[in-house]
Amino acid sequence: MPPLWKPESWADRLAELEARSGDLKEVPLRRDVRSLGMLLGEVLREQAGVELFNKVEELRLAAIRRREAHSEGSAKEAEDLMQAAVLGVNTLGVDQAYRLSRAFAFYFELINLAETNHRKRRRLSLQISEDGQRGDDIQRGSFRGTLRAMRRVGITAEEALAWLRRIRVIPVFTAHPTEIARRSVLLKRRRMGDFLEQLDRIPIPDEELTSLEDALTAEITALWQTDEVRSRRPTVSDEIRMGLDYYDVSIFETLPGLYQEVSAALAAEYDLHIDAAELPLLLSFGSWIGGDRDGNPYVTTEVTREAIRAARSRLLRYYDARLLETIDLLTTSAQQLPVSEELRTRLGSFLADLGTDAAQIFGQRFEFEIYRRYLFCVRSRLLRTAGITPSDHDLLETALVSLPAYCSAQELLEDLGIVRRSLAAHGGIRVAETQIDPLLLLVRTFGLHLHTLDIRQHARQHQKALEEASAWREQQPIAVPSGLSPESRDVLEAFRAIAEVKAGCSPEAIRQYVISGAATVEDILAVVWLARLGGVEVAGNGRDPGIMPVPLFESIEDLRNAPEVCRRLWTSPDYQKLLASWDNTQEVMLGYSDSNKDGGMLASTWEIFRAHRALHEVAHECGVQLRLFHGRGGTVGRGGGPTHRSIYAQPVGAFDGQIRITEQGEVLNWKYSDVVLAERNLELMIAASLDALARPDALDPDGHRSGVMRPAWEAAFDELSETSFHFYRHHILDDPEVLEFFETATPVSELEHARIGSRPSRRKGKMSLANLRAIPWVFGWTQSRLLVPAWFGVGHALGEYAEKPGGAALLREMMEEFPLFIDLIRNVEMALAKADLGIASLYASLVPDAALRERVFAKLKAEFERTLSAVLAVTGQSELLQTNQVLARSIRLRNPYVDPMSLIQVDLLRRKRAGEDTEEVNRAISGTINGISAGLRNTG
Repeated sequence: MPPLWKPESWADRLAELEARSGDLKEVPLRRDVRSLGMLLGEVLREQAGVELFNKVEELRLAAIRRREAHSEGSAKEAEDLMQAAVLGVNTLGVDQAYRLSRAFAFYFELINLAETNHRKRRRLSLQISEDGQRGDDIQRGSFRGTLRAMRRVGITAEEALAWLRRIRVIPVFTAHPTEIARRSVLLKRRRMGDFLEQLDRIPIPDEELTSLEDALTAEITALWQTDEVRSRRPTVSDEIRMGLDYYDVSIFETLPGLYQEVSAALAAEYDLHIDAAELPLLLSFGSWIGGDRDGNPYVTTEVTREAIRAARSRLLRYYDARLLETIDLLTTSAQQLPVSEELRTRLGSFLADLGTDAAQIFGQRFEFEIYRRYLFCVRSRLLRTAGITPSDHDLLETALVSLPAYCSAQELLEDLGIVRRSLAAHGGIRVAETQIDPLLLLVRTFGLHLHTLDIRQHARQHQKALEEASAWREQQPIAVPSGLSPESRDVLEAFRAIAEVKAGCSPEAIRQYVISGAATVEDILAVVWLARLGGVEVAGNGRDPGIMPVPLFESIEDLRNAPEVCRRLWTSPDYQKLLASWDNTQEVMLGYSDSNKDGGMLASTWEIFRAHRALHEVAHECGVQLRLFHGRGGTVGRGGGPTHRSIYAQPVGAFDGQIRITEQGEVLNWKYSDVVLAERNLELMIAASLDALARPDALDPDGHRSGVMRPAWEAAFDELSETSFHFYRHHILDDPEVLEFFETATPVSELEHARIGSRPSRRKGKMSLANLRAIPWVFGWTQSRLLVPAWFGVGHALGEYAEKPGGAALLREMMEEFPLFIDLIRNVEMALAKADLGIASLYASLVPDAALRERVFAKLKAEFERTLSAVLAVTGQSELLQTNQVLARSIRLRNPYVDPMSLIQVDLLRRKRAGEDTEEVNRAISGTINGISAGLRNTG
């Protein structure tokens, strides 16, 4: 049998890889999915038996037939097929149900890998096809495409560079519990992804193709034999390691190539020739992992210290590896080319610090390779900084061990800069660009700390601590009051840990303190007072940037009040002194998840937009440089969606170029599991920020979707938001029956058994919408295939507005021209496409109160159908995703595999609630949670 990936012609395979459009570009994806499916079938028959494999096929084909009947309008046949499948599932034993759900989940693992590999493949194809293009078909989301749009409307090279200097994109990694995969599973995914990528290298001999297939089969087998569900909840330490892994996996290697791409794009579009090392710093990184204390009792002060240490250690070890590589390669001899006097002098000062000379340290080693001697000294300082003791057998390292540690990243940059200048001045510019510039770029980006660690705590905890700390006086700023409750003492101990970190070599490692539930000026000032009480210097100085309180406005009411709260804060004389110490910069965070839970998708989208715009207006009035922190989740119901589209949809004139965005849970793996994917994601964010800042479409007489707000659109959105808000509040939050329905018609209570994250899924107290976090709220509705948070209230509002004279036409105009509205509707459309009322009705059957079940489900179904009709009317489509066939095909491909797992999950939930609450049942339910999450590519 020939290898599965062997083509009839390698020339045809090359044409597929180079294809820009049409079905041809999708052929490799279909081949990967089909071939991986065949390998999985082989593994299932071998590992689980033919009987299980046949049952998988039976359920899969039944799901396909049901879907076909439904699309053909045969509702009765679709219902009959559903009931037959339900009966088939109900006869399964718990162990068989578990193994079946695993089999379907494994298929999604492989589909996801194939789709991820296809994204990388299309990225490469795009880069190749863009080379030398002079037309307008370069992708707008690319950096070069954005520059071309700017040049076309007359933005000069100098202006483009000025815009670029204002850009700073800061992804912030968080450990919100939405990544269900174990770390070991993530590592296996990466190995299989590497094998798939190798299969795209052409031509490949049959022997190598067979070897790669065998390697994939072995990895699938190993994955089948691995526990996909954690046996224990991950600790915060586990989450810290998982977050740091992405730096090793992709980010460190991505950045030099990304900046080279920016440099090349500037040269191609504007004839600007700027070395990558001399470009403005466009990216830096942040993290909440180990600093997010809100509702997580496991984030202690020691955990925060561990997070700082682990990040620093990971970074410095990477620097060390790069330095060793450079030392090996930088063999330039002083007998061939001169070395700058600056470098010789600096090397002499190193040796003077040791109280010796070169002969005693190096002997005859590297006698004429002065750069290598110099870099060994730099490396020794770096090892000292990292606290790494040289091994006894390395005499050179031991001889250099007394060199002082680096006390700032600037010192390291200065030492490396000396090497670059010497090489550049003496015929070694190419060597400098390949060996020194990447390291310079990394040190500029990561310093000696890797990323800033945000601390987060809820405003009510601060208030309680202040009330208890009544003994505090202005003249005793460091005195810690006695008699504090454990919670209040924990708040103050957190500030003491911050002070300790800031006393070290990298005070910039902690710069922001995020205040959850911020609603008043007093909530913000409380952090200032508590920080001083804990010994933290709030104001910035030449060495320490200080600690900035970052209010997180989460509810609809808080978003509406945010501009006035900030005006009062920024006009306070005492706070203005702090602002001055932070270069008149203030960060404010907008909460997507909680505002959605509080007011529904449409109101949340519009109120965030309005708050964003108003905050910038107030900031400009007060002379404040505002940086917004967007707390977006991975799913649509938590503010997720395509990156470029969402950044570009920001209000015109209300973006100054700096943006922080949370990267949460499973999103980290989608975006940063590979160098190519990471580069594409980061490029998208930079390009979108430049696009949103320069707004070339607004300068184009024939341009569309410029983002410029028309009064009619604003009035329409105001009305839509208000209508949707009241409808959502009345029918969801103010209806106690919805919460009861949610608890019983979704697996939200089983979330703890999935052991997704370290943080509890709800705050203390009885289940209520107030103490239920946004993540499990979205999680439960997603698992039950309703995805309520992503669409409820949208259909009602659109439908009412469309009935007004001219209303439907205005909505269609907004859909054509207004980026925010387009982003909203497309996200709602995607959620509707993933939802399934037929499956959801099975989950509803779990509700014991029949009358309550019928009332709530009928309400949800009616609004779903209203929203579906409204979205189709506004988009002018006859079916969902008509203009996004790639996503439509992906969902169609996945549904026959998601549906059986949903049936199995409903049956297992029914058994558990009937009294079969055993470890085996809970494990099986966790397996279905894992599989459905992978199938929908959403957890929470």
